[in-house]
Amino acid sequence: MRIRDLIYRVAGIFHPDNKLRLLQDRCGRRMRDLKVPSLPEYYECLTASSLRQTELSALLNEITIGETCFFRSPAQLEAFRRVVIPNILTAKSGFSQRHLRIWSAGCSTGEEPYTLRMLQLEEANSQLKEWSVEILATDLNERSLAQARAAVYGDYSTRKLAPDCRRKYFLPCGNQLRVNPTVRANVRFDRLNLSDDVRMGLMKNIDVIFCCNVLIYFDLASKRRVIQQFFNSLLPHGYLFLGQAESLFGVSEDFRLVHLPGATAYVKGEGASAGKST
Repeated sequence: MRIRDLIYRVAGIFHPDNKLRLLQDRCGRRMRDLKVPSLPEYYECLTASSLRQTELSALLNEITIGETCFFRSPAQLEAFRRVVIPNILTAKSGFSQRHLRIWSAGCSTGEEPYTLRMLQLEEANSQLKEWSVEILATDLNERSLAQARAAVYGDYSTRKLAPDCRRKYFLPCGNQLRVNPTVRANVRFDRLNLSDDVRMGLMKNIDVIFCCNVLIYFDLASKRRVIQQFFNSLLPHGYLFLGQAESLFGVSEDFRLVHLPGATAYVKGEGASAGKST
């Protein structure tokens, strides 16, 4: 299927034969909107039409629909707060600037980066006192990013919020909740294709990368390409968090696995001393 190959070349997302029906369904939605009767004609829309970039983005919006919520992985977040942040602060104690850069890669509709910002605010008067924190949130899906910037969420996304967190960091918005301005202030959303080597090369001096449940859509070659970019983006003491079911086994030997309380992460180089490495 030529459209499958095009998606792979552009975004690194691979649809095996058992997922082709899903891809055909997503193409079908766009074909109905455009009133295009056949897949060959739709392929022309994606490659030869004057609107090809617009339509390719629209199809990617259909393909890359994420599912997430606030505080999705409590054990991972607690390890980040109790172990990773202190280790990074120690590693940066000699730096002239007290500044952290955290990257939520594949941020979907924004629940993860806003969660990280809430954790930062909780630590603002203790271990992160006098530290500035920059949270970069990127995704391929323009529709998801628009929702993230709007910062309005329903019951499904907010189902794990503690009552105190709801009170401190959210405002009522009809029958939904909106993230308050204080939380939104230090989160920057941007569209980024993880297969775009030029744009990825601009992501520098990162302390922590969260890329949870994103690499499952990539084949081995694409995973290796993205992971190498993450390695280049991280500072020497940097950490990489993946989804609970994801691993770099057989993907990269540049990172070392570290075991944290209730979670795992990856570090580069001598940073493996920041946890129990394997």
